[in-house]
Amino acid sequence: MQSTDIRRSFLEFFAARGHKIVPSASLVPDPSLGLLFTNAGMNAFIPYFLNPGSSPHPRMADTQRCLRAGGKHNDLEDVGFDGYHHTFFEMLGNWSFGDYFKEKAIRWAWELLVQHWHFPKERLYATVYRPGKDEPASFDQEAHTIWGSLFETEGLDADEHVLCFGEKENFWSMGETGPCGPCSEIHIDLTPEGNTRGKLVNRGDPRCIEIWNLVFMQFNRDRDGRLTALPQKCVDTGMGLERVAGILASTENFSRWDRIPSNYDSDLFKNIFQKISEMSGHHYGGTFATNRREQLGEDHMRDFAFRVIADHLRALCFAIGDGIYPRNDGRGYVLRRILRRAVFFGRRLRLPEEFLAKLIPTVVDKMEGAFPQLREHQGLMEKIISSEESQFEAILDRGMVLFEDVCRSVKDGIFPGDQAFRLHDTYGFPFDLTCLLAESKGFAVGRARFEAEMQKQQSRARQNQKKDEICDASYKSHEVSGASSESRSSFFDQTIFCGYEELSTMATVKSSPWSGASPENGGQVRDLRIVVNQTPFYAEGGGQIGDTGTLTFIEGNENIRGKTLKVLKTTRNSSGQIEHHIDGSDATISDIIASGKLEYLYEKVELKVDEPRRWAIERHHTATHLLQAALRDILGKHVQQAGSSVTDQGIHFDFIHFEPVSLAMRDKIEEKIQDWILSNQKVKCFETDFDKIPKNCIALFNEKYGDEVRVVEIEGISTELCGGCHVRSLGEIGTFKIISESAISSGVRRIGAVAGKVAHKWFQEQVKVLQYLSQKFSVKNEDLPEKIDQLCGQLSRLETELRSHRHDKEKQIMESLCGQAETYGQDSQLLCVHVDGREPRELRALATSLLRRLKNGVVFLLATAPDDQTYHTALALAPVWIERGFQAQQCLGKIIEKWNGKCGGKHDLAMGGGISVLSASPQKILDSCRSDMKSLFSSS
Repeated sequence: MQSTDIRRSFLEFFAARGHKIVPSASLVPDPSLGLLFTNAGMNAFIPYFLNPGSSPHPRMADTQRCLRAGGKHNDLEDVGFDGYHHTFFEMLGNWSFGDYFKEKAIRWAWELLVQHWHFPKERLYATVYRPGKDEPASFDQEAHTIWGSLFETEGLDADEHVLCFGEKENFWSMGETGPCGPCSEIHIDLTPEGNTRGKLVNRGDPRCIEIWNLVFMQFNRDRDGRLTALPQKCVDTGMGLERVAGILASTENFSRWDRIPSNYDSDLFKNIFQKISEMSGHHYGGTFATNRREQLGEDHMRDFAFRVIADHLRALCFAIGDGIYPRNDGRGYVLRRILRRAVFFGRRLRLPEEFLAKLIPTVVDKMEGAFPQLREHQGLMEKIISSEESQFEAILDRGMVLFEDVCRSVKDGIFPGDQAFRLHDTYGFPFDLTCLLAESKGFAVGRARFEAEMQKQQSRARQNQKKDEICDASYKSHEVSGASSESRSSFFDQTIFCGYEELSTMATVKSSPWSGASPENGGQVRDLRIVVNQTPFYAEGGGQIGDTGTLTFIEGNENIRGKTLKVLKTTRNSSGQIEHHIDGSDATISDIIASGKLEYLYEKVELKVDEPRRWAIERHHTATHLLQAALRDILGKHVQQAGSSVTDQGIHFDFIHFEPVSLAMRDKIEEKIQDWILSNQKVKCFETDFDKIPKNCIALFNEKYGDEVRVVEIEGISTELCGGCHVRSLGEIGTFKIISESAISSGVRRIGAVAGKVAHKWFQEQVKVLQYLSQKFSVKNEDLPEKIDQLCGQLSRLETELRSHRHDKEKQIMESLCGQAETYGQDSQLLCVHVDGREPRELRALATSLLRRLKNGVVFLLATAPDDQTYHTALALAPVWIERGFQAQQCLGKIIEKWNGKCGGKHDLAMGGGISVLSASPQKILDSCRSDMKSLFSSS
């Protein structure tokens, strides 16, 4: 059977037994699971295990795409060493939620394996749970009895084929708490004789491996480790498609047993290997090292590379197809690491540049029947992977130079851990690659030093993050120095934000506004912040800049009553309070400080937001949502927000995309957004529970959301989680214009845009430029392009004529200078001349050009520096003089030494300077140097 037959047969088998066949979930798991990737078939069904009654079907079956490369379940570094570890794989599974239990799960598994797929029953072994000391639950007698009956019915010794293991092997838990229960694993003996009698089960031997795990979830574990029976028992099974396909391929459908079993023998990898062979000239031999830490031979390293590339290629295709893109953090970082690991091993096989992108069609062709989204995203995969390959190839060369340099200095057999960290930090070399490279040369890597350097980097990152938090108002964490104990006690009350509905309000001061101000120090003010119980001022966050406006004291001390302070910015501190930053240079502040009363708790104040500025911010924020919607419509659904900045003056929107956005595309984006604005649709904002947000709602990756969230919805256009301020209807935006587009990092683009009055002002400025150019060139606005093209053509022709003229003049100069060369001996020429008005760079180029025109030449040039205070010199030597033992740097040093000159350079060309123009005339210095040169070179 081929992999397609196995997958289809499995699903048809369970469909015939009342199971609903459901599609695979995404590789991006539910955020509540805290996982980087979907790493097991059961991830998508966890809510049903916790509450079986919530399942839409009591029986289900599927094939789930999984990725294990990061976090607790990480097989990345094992891929390639053996034949059964993968980053990406398919997990076949059947599920029961409060329906059937152990009897049917076990008997159906046996029926499918033995009666339908014809697995040799005498080679199969089942394991059941028997607790060890201090392990949970009791012996799984029920499963043991069912398995024993099956084997005995088949004429096999149940004592030999049913084995018992403890918690590590046969008790499955979702986590430290939650649903759990005993499990039964099915293993197959793949040794040539097949008579190991179960001695290799769970011994880490590839000749006896697990093929199916049947989990019987019947308990719930609490925080104290106590187990209680679940109200409804569930079944959760998992069988790796790659492993089954590999067993059938390695044994040729159980007809031969002399090969080392490997998943990579299956048809899932055959086409990829064939394409790699065509591209590299190497062929996959299926060899494995007996010890993964031994120095790998040439054949082992070749096959190791084949396996890594094929596995990682599949992982990349499926991850990108599910909207996971290479980045510097989170799951994107893991994906980038996978890609770079594959590129590295491609280099070992001498594969051409950007080979991974060329291999993508082989994966799509093989897998699109089961996963049609691969074909849909093929073009995107090729762009992303090609871009990442190109970027890493450039730094890989530099990294390999460093690696080889370090290896040459290794004396104790230990590759220094700090250099392994440098490769990781500067050149993007994953640590496991450095280990593998070092091991191939017989070195170990100083892991302890590497980890110490990593810890230092992480500490620096935390410190930098703390600094950023101090500077970045979005995450500011303040402590109010000088606040009274009474003010501190109320400091941790959160501020109520009422600015969605109103832009002015009355409030009560909740904390001391003054930091570092007192009459004793002359009223010197460092930082003034006022916290109130409620405010209409939006605190900077979520990409939106904070509000400005005024704060007026309404009641209280007569010294401050009626005084109005300017609010320069608004931020939120770590306690959730909104802080209003006050202008310390305001005369009112001096009056307050002079009064000697610096604490104004519980004073009544009136807060007023700068309305025109807020309205401009709202226009730009809503326009940002429209921009993201338009980008996803026109460029593709792969577009994801990677950051944004919304101010009253415009927006910066960063997004995942892997090529420049053309002018034509920008026009389409603008036109779509303008059409939406003219439609004047309502912008709806509402709060809801996080688990009740609309299915099409966009949330930021890695953003932490609370139980209750705010949704901003423009029907049919955009639905996003957003706490920012927005217009009431799209028509308020007025107009929209993209003014810039650029790359800010690999795979991340930035668009700058303006809206409303700012856009109007931008257009006015452009019109002024057009009018100026029209007047300057005496043409109408619409004729400017033609006029500019005409002038550019004229300029190009003039530049060509000028270059030709310069070339002719330079040629004349060169001929004139060469004519001054003296014949030296029988076969050499010596040229010693003064050339003025030359920069050092020009002097170097001139010396090189003259040398090419002379026979076995020696060229010495003297020129006045641009500052008119010193002379520059150059000396160039033909190869014949270098063969005779002369070095340009040494020779020039001797020639200009008497003039206090200094020089530097190489054996064939040296440059000098530092000779004062006051020391002698150019001709005198030239004559002296010519004489010294003749004496120096006559020694040959």
